[in-house]
Amino acid sequence: MKNTSLNHAQAFLHPHVSKGLIIVNGILLLVYFIVILVWFEISNIYLFAILLFGQAFYLWQCFSHLYTVWETNYQAQTDASFLPMVDVFITVAGEPVELVAQTVSAALDMDYPKFKVHILNDGYVAGKDNWPEINNMARMLGANPITRRIPGGAKAGNINHALTVTRSPFVVIFDADHVPKKDFLRKTIGYFVDENVGFVQTPQYYKNYKKNTVTRGAWDQQQIFFGTICMGKNRLNSVTMAGTNMVIRRDALLEVGGMCADNIAEDFITGMFLHEKGWKSVYVPEVLAEGLAPEDFLSYYKQQLRWTKGSLEVFINYNPLFRRGLAWSQRFQYLASAGYYLSGLIIFINSLLPLIFFYTGAVPFKTSTMILAIAFMPYIILTLFNLQTASNYTYSFRALSFSMSSWWIHIVAFFEVLRGKKTGFAITSKVQVEGNFFSLVRPHLYYIILTVIGILYSYSKSGITPSLTTNATWSLLYVTIYAPFMYAALPGREYFKVKRVSFKHKLAQILSFHL
Repeated sequence: MKNTSLNHAQAFLHPHVSKGLIIVNGILLLVYFIVILVWFEISNIYLFAILLFGQAFYLWQCFSHLYTVWETNYQAQTDASFLPMVDVFITVAGEPVELVAQTVSAALDMDYPKFKVHILNDGYVAGKDNWPEINNMARMLGANPITRRIPGGAKAGNINHALTVTRSPFVVIFDADHVPKKDFLRKTIGYFVDENVGFVQTPQYYKNYKKNTVTRGAWDQQQIFFGTICMGKNRLNSVTMAGTNMVIRRDALLEVGGMCADNIAEDFITGMFLHEKGWKSVYVPEVLAEGLAPEDFLSYYKQQLRWTKGSLEVFINYNPLFRRGLAWSQRFQYLASAGYYLSGLIIFINSLLPLIFFYTGAVPFKTSTMILAIAFMPYIILTLFNLQTASNYTYSFRALSFSMSSWWIHIVAFFEVLRGKKTGFAITSKVQVEGNFFSLVRPHLYYIILTVIGILYSYSKSGITPSLTTNATWSLLYVTIYAPFMYAALPGREYFKVKRVSFKHKLAQILSFHL
């Protein structure tokens, strides 16, 4: 039952995981897969193979998730009396001065006896006009500006440069918009009393999640990961390094050559390198810093594309399966995390099956809608219920929509990685970008059009048949899932207001010219 006494920033970190339901969920999933494999009569071997491949992928995804969240209450050893000197790095590359100042002020105000705040100002090498203002602000507040003059490695390069001019045994990293709470250091440094701990990660929380559809969707997607999944990874010594709100042992970071500068997912890769060298990780399930979600669809799209490409490159350049220093549980966790970004390709392929039926009549197998529903519904209902309880009932339809509808982003990233196309590291915009970004969901619109036409075409040929009913239901389910995602891409009221003002201004100019 949902704990209503918890506020929004706490609820997702208090899951209700039932091992019994996890076991039943796994059994139902396996039964569904076996039923498809051996029970139904194959109609089209190629479509059946495609369907089976997709179901095998989901089987792997689901079992990896169930394995991860099996136990979420692991607690590492900590010692509040352990108080070493700490360097606090705030990475900056042209963000608004007022936003950075808020983070700097909060960092300086942390309740801890020995630390120094450094502003890692990459504005100069990034060609940002406000870099001198950032430095002046830092000095005024009492922080130390570190401005590198030689570019390279983006954020990772910025951090690695700062490592060469600082000396404290522990390093804290905050993005420019992630404002730490007063007790951040008190609640993280104590874990390093264990000399084998290489880094400590805390959740990313978006304080602006209520602002609009994009921020809510971006946060809803994050909750299950920074909640149950990271808490489960904690017991497996496989915590994902998330790039901000984290503390790293300097010796551990130097042992792996600093932050990985060869990949746009520098944090993910660096964490894997640390695990490969035998360093331990700790996840602290408490919101100790608050940041900003992307506030417009374009920024969200670019962020997801960057994360997807970085994760997929893991398979090609740093495949965890062949990293000998990793335990098998760690290899499994890194494969599962990176493999999530292959799900878009599978979703797209599966969504094509109803369209293929509408226009050709071909189906993977022959069965009745009722039998298929009997095999499928118990598994999917229990899966959704387990997601709800595992997120303390914070998992939403919007989260499902944003996750499943990102298939086009995953496909674009997949083929860019295959082609070896490089993508520069781009800071997610910290201010809302106004505009009409509906073109980014054009593939979803095409799918809806093809679905409507396909249903009508199939009906005109054969009328209402069980196969038409089944495939129409599946395709319309996809359409329903895409709807919130597509809505988020529409321009906001401010965009239309600007357009109206612009139109009135131009009209007035025309009239005045003729008069």
